[in-house]
Amino acid sequence: MKHLSILGSTGSIGRNALKIVEMFPQHFTIKVLAAKTNTDLLATQINQFAPELAVVFDAESAQRLKQTLEAGTKTEVLYGDEGYRAAASCEGVDIVLTAVVGAAGLKPTLAAIEAGKTIALANKETLVMAGEIVTRNAAHKGVQILPVDSEHSAIFQCLQGHRKADLAQILLTASGGPFLDLPLDQFQHISTAQALNHPNWDMGPKITIDSATLMNKGLEVLEAKSLFGVSQDQIEVVIHPQSIIHSMVAYQDGAVMAQLGIPDMKAAIAYALSYPQRLALNQPLPDFSGQQELTFQKPDLAKFPCLALAFEACRVGKTLPAVLNAANEVAVNAFLDHKISFTAIARIVEMAMEAHSVQANPALSDILAADQEARQKAADFVAGR
Repeated sequence: MKHLSILGSTGSIGRNALKIVEMFPQHFTIKVLAAKTNTDLLATQINQFAPELAVVFDAESAQRLKQTLEAGTKTEVLYGDEGYRAAASCEGVDIVLTAVVGAAGLKPTLAAIEAGKTIALANKETLVMAGEIVTRNAAHKGVQILPVDSEHSAIFQCLQGHRKADLAQILLTASGGPFLDLPLDQFQHISTAQALNHPNWDMGPKITIDSATLMNKGLEVLEAKSLFGVSQDQIEVVIHPQSIIHSMVAYQDGAVMAQLGIPDMKAAIAYALSYPQRLALNQPLPDFSGQQELTFQKPDLAKFPCLALAFEACRVGKTLPAVLNAANEVAVNAFLDHKISFTAIARIVEMAMEAHSVQANPALSDILAADQEARQKAADFVAGR
């Protein structure tokens, strides 16, 4: 029996994780649920899974949650940074699933590592911002970080049973999003509704927009570099519109291992939670006999400049990845709020990166300062200042 703390239980990853827990009550129990402000759904989850602790963003949400819970509920309710730290380090928890969106996942993940918890990582920003610090702390504590992103789970699975020394290249696949075949001269007219209409994957709004700009793939390059201890030159992004091959690994003898499956996150989540076991999810297999083709192409960096910016942040490293991530979060939120155009997302990220003075050998405080500086710069750019 594995005892879980799910940070981000009301999001797409969190909801799918709870479906797996529901399917396999003999394998998992819920000790902690944490969300942001969706107290109605969180209350429903608490009533079903009866965790010891629930955490929300602020005091107002905590009060609303307490009023929503059924009478007699014994779940303790906390909020804010202290609450999230408690959720990440709760005694008796075996695995912390970090499934919150954005930079908010960094501090709880570090707290979970400090407490010696196994990390099921669905928050790529943790490694984008502070990959060296996170992986160093995990190694010091003997903590395993198990990837939940479908692409990184695929790479992790393809590495099983093989020597790290034999690894030649990681082939990170991307669907290309909804605008793969859209001419560049039409990008300025892309609406929020169009960008949220991903052809293959059902994800939250922020990640869906990142997939449309290919920033999500850029963040995954940065994540893969830290997670698997490889150089940027060993990572190649390959557009694969069918989303059947979730990623591949090439070895020095020319052999290529690929992990395939339908575009559904449950398999990757389940593998991280149950590793090294595999659960009988009864997922449908890809229809290979009916699949007419599996195609591949290089990403067009002129159409998708966010990916080029992520490659640059990966090359420079230091505090620049935190700037890339922070400015992107601000820009994506502005696009979702209809304040800027789709093409302005990349421009705002680029301007924030150009305005930043990169700091070598950054401590966590330096990374967090760069994050805040970039958010302010990006907000100023959104406002036209």
